[in-house]
This record gives sequence, C-alpha cells and structure tokens, in this order.
Amino acid sequence: MKKGTIILFIFILIKIILQYLVVNPIYELHRDEFLHLDQAKHLAWGYHSVPPVTSWLSWLILQLGNSYFWIKFFPALFGALTILVVWKTIETLKGSLYACILAATALTFSTLLRINILYQPNSLDILCWTLLYYTLIKFIQTENYKWLYYLAISFAIGFLNKYNITFCLLGLLPALILSKHPNLFLKPHFYGAILLAALLISPNLIWQFQNDFPVFKHLKELNDTQLVHVERMDFVKEQIFFFLGSIFIIIAAFVSFFTYKPHKNYQLLFWAYLFTIAIFIFLKAKAYYAIGLYPIFFAFGAIYLSELLQHGWKQYLRYVAIAIILLLFLPMLRIDLPLRSPEQYAEAAKLHKPFSEHKWEDGKTHPISQDFADMLGWKELASKTDSLYTSIADKEHVMILCDNYGEAGAINYYTKIKGLQANSFSPDYINWISLDKEIKYMIRVAEAENTDRSKEHVLFNNLLITNTIENKFAREKGTQIILLSNPKMDINAILKREIAKRKD
Repeated sequence: MKKGTIILFIFILIKIILQYLVVNPIYELHRDEFLHLDQAKHLAWGYHSVPPVTSWLSWLILQLGNSYFWIKFFPALFGALTILVVWKTIETLKGSLYACILAATALTFSTLLRINILYQPNSLDILCWTLLYYTLIKFIQTENYKWLYYLAISFAIGFLNKYNITFCLLGLLPALILSKHPNLFLKPHFYGAILLAALLISPNLIWQFQNDFPVFKHLKELNDTQLVHVERMDFVKEQIFFFLGSIFIIIAAFVSFFTYKPHKNYQLLFWAYLFTIAIFIFLKAKAYYAIGLYPIFFAFGAIYLSELLQHGWKQYLRYVAIAIILLLFLPMLRIDLPLRSPEQYAEAAKLHKPFSEHKWEDGKTHPISQDFADMLGWKELASKTDSLYTSIADKEHVMILCDNYGEAGAINYYTKIKGLQANSFSPDYINWISLDKEIKYMIRVAEAENTDRSKEHVLFNNLLITNTIENKFAREKGTQIILLSNPKMDINAILKREIAKRKD
C-alpha cells in the first residue's frame, strides 16, 4: 500500500472517531434529527422541509437498529468523504503529498467538525458541492464528456438531499459564460447532462407539484421567522470564522488562479465563488449555507503553498502552516463544539468571555448555542410522557399531540413503550396523523409560550397540567405536559377539520 493511501486512511479514521469524541454525553439528539428519523417510517419522494434522501438514510439507520452510533455515523462518513474528494482533487492536479496532508488537516480541524456532529442534510450537501466541483475539474482537465454526466449525478444527489445546491449551479453558470469554456453551451453532451439531472430529480419535482409546492411555503416560513433576523454583514463575517485557522489556504487558492499557471485554467471556480456568495448575500441567507463552496479551494491553495514552500528555509514554513491550523483550532473546541456542559457555557457568558454569547433564530442573544439548547430536555420529556401514558388505563383511546416536531419526534425516539406514537400539527407530521380510533384522552405537549388553554377547555371537561420540562438550558424549558379527558364532543371530527384547514 502506498504511503499516501495509508495517510489518507488515517485521516479518514481520525475524522470519523473525532465526531464521536467532540460531543459531551450530557447532550442528546438534536431537534431536527428526530424529524429526519421519523421520516424513515413515512417514506415519500418529498417532505415539507427537505427532499427525500435523508429519509432513505433514516430508513437504513432504522434497519441497523436506530442507535446513536449509526445516527452519528453518516454525517461523520460524509465529512470523511469530503476530505477524500479534496485529496483526490489534489492528486488529479498533480499536487504533492504535503499538499494532500495540509488540505486534509485544514478540513479535519475546521467548522466541518461542528457540521458533521448532527444528522442533518448539511453534511451530504457539502460533500455534493465538493463532488460537483471535482467532476467539473476532471472535465476541464480531460475534456471527457462522461464527467459532465457525473456532474449531473452529483447535482441530482445533492438536490434530492437539500435544495441548497441549486445556488451552486446558479453561481457556476455565469462563471462558465465568462470563462474559457463558453462553447460548452453549444455541446449536445451539455444538454444531455442537464436532461439526466432533470430525470433524476423529476420524482421530487412531481411530488412538489402534486402537493402544491410545499418548498415555497417552507421558504416563506423560513424567511418570516429566521432569515428576517439575518444581517448581511454577519453573513460576511461568519465566512471568515468558518475556516479561521486555515483561511490562508483559501486566500492562496484565490491568488493561485491569477498567478500560478497550472491553476489559471480553473479560474472560473473563483468567479463561481463570487457569484454564489453575492446571491447568498442578496437573499440574506444563513451563513452556513455557503460552507459547501470552500472545501475544493483547499486543494488549490494547498498545492500553491506546497510549491511556494518547497525550497530552502521556506520548507520549515510547511510545518508552521500545519501548526497554525492546529493551534487556532483549540479555541474552537471550547467555543464551537458541545464539549463542555451547559453550566460551563453559561458561566463563560456571565463573565463576558469572547464568543460566549450566541444569537438564536429569534434574533436574541443567549448564553448557550441554539444547537446545544436543541440537544437538551428530550429524554426528560419522553420519560414524563411515558409516565403519564402508563397511568391511563384505557390506552387504546389516547392521542399524544405536541406543539412542534421536535417534541413529537423526541417522544417517538426515546419512549420505552412499544407502539406509543406522538403526533403534531407541524409540517410533515400533520400528514402522518392517524385518526382510526376514537379519542377519549389527549396528552398535550405545549410549548412554554403556549399558555392559552381555551381551546382545550371547549373540547374537554377535565384538564390537568401533570408536568413541565425543568432543564433550564433546554430550548424546551417550561414545556407543559397536560392530560385532557372526558371530551365534550367528537374529538376525531374536530381534528379532521383542523387538519384539513391547516393543509389548505
């Protein structure tokens, strides 16, 4: 086995193992992970919030036992494969082994470590962006049209995973027009690749059409509740912090497109970056949407630095470059990864330490990251719901209705009771509600802000708040678990009308 292959295997192994080590056991699964895991039980060609690929992975995880290990394995794997693609890009560009090691070190000890701890579409999204750029590089290098079809497949997989990759294409097309390859638009294979991509994504497009394009409803909700709080300058600043310890490699890549002859033929990637970033800034996108842009540039930057630092005393700067990456990564361990307990983060915020305050989607600052707060309180919720459910003698006529998908998914995942199923009127879950049994009891899980119980009083004679979520660092702190019994009217009919109204 070649030396380079052994080193690559070591990096992949380190990457996957690290993903399990950087999460303090005090944290549970993330709010979004519960939704994706429940999608495995309701396979479809699309969902309100995401395309279908995540549900297919969730189905595989379910067959493997639905354990924590497998839930965390796939984002770790996609992160490792991203490093692999960048490594192979360097090899195809005739870069040195040092360039491979430098790029792999930068990617291993970067913001990808944070992204890859969560079972969300983001990890595969970044991999697909990187694959798309890799296939384009191979096409430019070989002029073999098979790489255009591989590019189409990379885009299709990315699209069926997360619609975000559409912005990759929107930035790439004008860059191609301005590049040395505008005649590509005249080639039949170019349109053959487009046709292949269209065929591969068509089942999801048909599903969107049949369901009145819920993706646009989701985007409107996202804009009204989250993106409205995004500041464009915050987006720009966060681009710098994503790869702070290795930003010099990205800068070297940009410089190399204009000063290093072997890279000038790939200059269109620089323009694609600018166009894509401009689109994101205009749309006030979340900063992490753009992370998929960066991994491919580590290939070019690492090769360029490898060439600059190969003679005389400059060779020692090769070790300095790797040392800088590792040293600047250490603060990230304490700030950006859930290694410490919530109490420690809160104490740091109380002392006003740098980067100790975190802006949530509500636009307000909090002492703990929103992602970390979304990883707390779920086992407590499931345990208390199980306890209440167990106390009801007539279990055949009980419905559990939650205010949001995180609550419903967490109960479904952590419950110890076979067959127990929590529901919600939130998108996706509303399509899965079964009303094939008469409802005589309802366990309501209500967010802390939802204090209006007038609707429940209209429907049920008895209302009892049995418990609340007490974890003070959980985003669900104060969530109430309420038992409703002795209905005043036909609850099933009421729910059917409510579901129909919400779907409209």
